[in-house]
Amino acid sequence: MSRRRDCGCAADARYSLMPEGDTVWLAAKNLSAVLDGRVLTRCDIRVPAFATVDLTGETVESVVSRGKHLLMRAGDMTIHSHLKMEGSWHLYRDGTPWRRPAWQARAVLGVEGWTVVGFSLGLLEVIPRADEESVVGYLGPDLLGDDWDADEALRRLTADPERAVGLALLDQRNLAGLGNVYRNELCFLRGVLPTRAVGEVGHPEKLVDLAHRLIDANKDRANRTTTGNLRGETAFVSQREGKPCLRCGTPIERGQLGDSELTLRDTYWCPRCQS
Repeated sequence: MSRRRDCGCAADARYSLMPEGDTVWLAAKNLSAVLDGRVLTRCDIRVPAFATVDLTGETVESVVSRGKHLLMRAGDMTIHSHLKMEGSWHLYRDGTPWRRPAWQARAVLGVEGWTVVGFSLGLLEVIPRADEESVVGYLGPDLLGDDWDADEALRRLTADPERAVGLALLDQRNLAGLGNVYRNELCFLRGVLPTRAVGEVGHPEKLVDLAHRLIDANKDRANRTTTGNLRGETAFVSQREGKPCLRCGTPIERGQLGDSELTLRDTYWCPRCQS
């Protein structure tokens, strides 16, 4: 039995990282290892609209990720969650103290020997399994899905050539799973400013390929890295405002980017390495 399953710990194992598609994929993998095929002995949904839902006695068929969404399928229902900025799912052996305060718990599930807790979930709802497409059907190709389709992702990413590439990458209708960290790192690695129009980005297929390779390389890691360094600087530009670029030494700059579709989010870039 793995070390992660021997103790109380976060299902995503990433306490300080912004949740992105790789975080949710890892959470689903770890939750699936404990829950799949097991009968729920406890179901406490601490969201007013679903507080009366009780799936106790139902068998968990599967736990899967879809982009940044997590789907727990039990009986004819699906527990649908999105971590947003601060959420996480934790696994605890029975009797193990929780690592976050109980008032932050939005869902508490149990199977024999284990308690599963969803803390500070940005979105939590229980829907009929037949309605899953109503909450995830709009998503583009899942970068970590078995059905990843690079050609379709490229088609969607380049459908609006006037849109800033930094916005197109964050739009989950294009590529499902990328968050702000990957958006900034991908733009740096491809040498383009986040504000650059998609139609002006040379070889956008290489951007799609890099996005897939980068997030896939991190999906099983407890700590995300885009530099290949797990002990020092793990990112080239993200959260590094004012620090020297790891390539040229120029101070990293920060701004914000958003539009009518996406709220303003921080962008980071090197003014010399990106244009």
